[in-house]
Formats: sequence, C-alpha cells, structure tokens
Amino acid sequence: METLCGILNDGIMAAGGKPACVFFEEEGSMRRCGVLMPVSSLWSPYGIGAFSKEAYEFVDFLEQAGQSLWQILPLGPTGYGDSPYQSFSTFAGNPYYIDLKALADRGWLTEKECGDCDFGDCPDFIEYDKIYKQRFRLLRKAYENSDISRDGDFIRFCDKNADWLEDYALYMAIKKSFGGVGWLTWEEDIRLRKREALQYYREKYSDEIGFYRFEQYLFQSQWFALKEYANKKGIRIIGDIPIYVAFDSADVWAGRKLFQLKEDGTPKAVAGCPPDFFSATGQLWGNPLYDWDYHRETDYDWWMKRIGYCYELYDIVRIDHFRGFDEYYSIPYGDSTAEFGHWEKGPGISVFETMRRKLGEREVIAEDLGFVTDTVRELVEKSGFPGMKILQFAFDSREEGDYMPYHYPVNCVVYTGTHDNDTIMGWYDTLERKDKATAKKYLDIRSGKNVHLVFIREALKSVADTVVIPIQDYLALGSEARINTPSTLGKNWRWRARREMLTEDLAKQMRDLGVLYGRIDD
Repeated sequence: METLCGILNDGIMAAGGKPACVFFEEEGSMRRCGVLMPVSSLWSPYGIGAFSKEAYEFVDFLEQAGQSLWQILPLGPTGYGDSPYQSFSTFAGNPYYIDLKALADRGWLTEKECGDCDFGDCPDFIEYDKIYKQRFRLLRKAYENSDISRDGDFIRFCDKNADWLEDYALYMAIKKSFGGVGWLTWEEDIRLRKREALQYYREKYSDEIGFYRFEQYLFQSQWFALKEYANKKGIRIIGDIPIYVAFDSADVWAGRKLFQLKEDGTPKAVAGCPPDFFSATGQLWGNPLYDWDYHRETDYDWWMKRIGYCYELYDIVRIDHFRGFDEYYSIPYGDSTAEFGHWEKGPGISVFETMRRKLGEREVIAEDLGFVTDTVRELVEKSGFPGMKILQFAFDSREEGDYMPYHYPVNCVVYTGTHDNDTIMGWYDTLERKDKATAKKYLDIRSGKNVHLVFIREALKSVADTVVIPIQDYLALGSEARINTPSTLGKNWRWRARREMLTEDLAKQMRDLGVLYGRIDD
C-alpha cells in the first residue's frame, strides 16, 4: 500500500521543499500501540533473555494483547558495565542472546551441559559475571562440534557480511589475546593496523576468528527467524541505534578516519552532556566524536551502511540522541568531568537527505529528549520524523519542554517512560509533593493503587499516532524493575520478567484498552 509518507515527500521534494515523512497511511491516521521490552529481560532457563522459545512466547503474548510494535534495546555485544549503548561493534550481535537449546537440538551441545552451568540463582535479575564465564565456554564447545566451515549458509553469511565481520572477528580475537584490554594499549604494529601485523594475527588466531564468525552467524540467523515470526504475527520491531560508538570497538580500531582521533589513535575530544539540574558536572560518556567533514566527503557512506543494516535487523529505527546531528557536545579528552566542554555544529539535515536518497523512505523515531534548542526542533521538523514525548516529564518540574499531553502533535511517539526512566509506580512514589499534586489534579488520580493505569490510559488516548509502554508499567512494578539509571554502574540492565507475569487477563486488559482508544481493531 502506498503511504502518504511517500506521496508527500515525492511532491514536496520535487518542488524543492523539505521531506515530511509521517506515520500515517492513505486511509487516515494510523493509531497503534506497542510494548518496550529488552530481549535481555525475557525469561529463560539460562540466566538471560535469548532468541529461544520464550521469545516466541512473548511474541504470542503481544499478538494476544493486540500490540503491533515490540521495541527493544540495541542488540550489540556488550563489555564492561553491560550497557547495550557501549558495544564492541555497531554491526555485530550479542552472543548472550543465542539460544543454547537450538545448539543442543543440532547436536553441538547437550542439554545436560547447558543445565549444569551456573547462570545465577535469581530469576528476576541477570548475573552478568556468571553469564560471561559460562556462555562463551558453551559456545566455544558448540563451535568445535559444529564443523561449521563446511556449511553453505555459514559461508554465504560470511561473504555477505565480510565488510564488517572480518574486522570484528579479528578485533575480538586480538583483544582476547591481549587479555581483554582496549586496542589503544595493544602493540604498536597491530594498534596501527600495519599490513604485516594484520596478516600475522589473522594466521595466528585463524581458529579464534572462525569462532567469532560462528557466533555472529548464530546470532543473525536466530534473530532473523524470530523477527520473521513476529512480522507474520503483525508485530513490527522497533530497534535502537546509538548515535555514538564505543571507543573500545572494532568500528574505531578499523575506521579511524571516521572519528576525531590523533595520529596515535587517542581521541581529540569525546562525547557527553553539559552540567544541568540533574548533574552538576554533566555526563562524560567518553565516546569518540565523528569527523563530520570526512563523512560529508564520502557521502555518508559508513552511516548509510550502518543505517541500512539496521533496517535488515529492525522494521523501525529509533535514533538515540538525535540532537547530536544538530549540535554535539565536545569534551577535551582526558577531562574527568563534562564541565569544560563546548558545543560544535553537527551535520544537520544532510545525513537524512542522503538517507532518503540512498535508502528510500524509512520509518524513524527521533529521540529528541533533554534540553532541546530551536535549531534541534527545526531539524526534527525538517526531517519529518516523529519525536518522543515522555509522560513522566509532563509532571516533573525539573524538565523543560512541551510534554503536557495537550501539546502532543499527531506525528509523535508517546511513552510513559523509557529504559532510562524509573517505572511509573517507582517514579510516582518518589515524586515531589508539588509535582504529585499537579499530576493528581490533571489526571484525576484518586488512589495510588492503579496509578499506572491512569498514566497508560492518558498515553493511549492521546492524539499521537504511536504509543509504546514499558512492560513494567503494565505490570505495575516498582523501582526494582527499573532498567537503567543514567550515570551509574553496577545495577543496570539486569531486570528480567517472569513468564507467570504475562497472564491472559493482562493480555485482555491491554487489548481492551487499545480497542477503547482506537489503537486496535475490535
């Protein structure tokens, strides 16, 4: 079906105007709803959510509940801190999500070998230290038993993805050989990717390189099968693309021209956010900044490959920290806080004009949260992408912006909260008295018991085309179920759901609410 997105953009661009990609179809506004649920938070017998039968059960639950969207977090391999926003590769997938039972079914492992591993004792939280110690040992054994190098599908996978796969597999093999340290501390010849060194390490660690290819083959084939299953059920996947990549990554080691680096590989400056009400010293992320002049000169080739691959993995892409394309905060490398950074001009609309020219019309969600300037608003408007509205922010006097529901446009995506927010129940319990009084008056809250439903209803009944609710809010869970607290380490990305939480009654309630507010066909 041809969408108004295509019709409007073709006409507007032909007239020399601005693209206006929107989220509605020819017949009228397409109201829809979905759920935010990280893959890692799914239940499974092996310590962390995976592309296993439990993921298929969750898709079945979403279908039963009438949901048409499943939003997840980035799927890349994680390192220290376990954040999906700090990955060893922007293209590779997290081997934690590989379904071990599927490997047992192929005879590469036994169920006893999987069951004998200590993945942790608590079904409510991921114990990453135990996952790390056990998961890779099992995957290595499966690789040794697989004889995968003779498999035609594996060979085709390696050929198709060689552009990123070879650098990633080599990077991980070398990283392991150096005890896991970042590439900046490697021996100079391989740190600087001298030809003789590259050849030496490829030969020396050829088997280890094969193992990392094997992991990525399993990840991609299992994820594509799960995505196809969801799509056939009428459920589309919203994926997340972090604007920045981790310094300790194959992307930076193999693509130094893409970033603002010195000759020895150290960054000239790094990313973060300036001081604000929430943090007196700002946020020091530490990611390398892009050399946008180089990207413009290459017609954003790397970005188009990155985004294009995202649309193989997902149906809709949420671009994290969208304001960084307008202006980005540059902090001197070596600073211990973000206090002394400054703003630099980003590439602006040219990235997305190139994206439309090379990749065609694609659905994007612009994460335009935080301090938003007039130029950021202009960029979002020029792109035509829907921005994000967080219902919690409407009743938090510390937040600036037009988050009150009566300000919402049709072309936006409404959330009760995101992975960076507390759950509705946890947030409401700690809300300042004045802000809580405003929320009670605006939403006519008469009891704290069902406050989560009050906020969910407010989101669903809004004029916004799209609403996404974290599963924890449907479950009325408190702060114990929070996914992430920004600028902290140690307790993030750990929460897991239990299968018994997702009942038929909950699915019916979710469907009934969607029907009531015109987001699900009766």
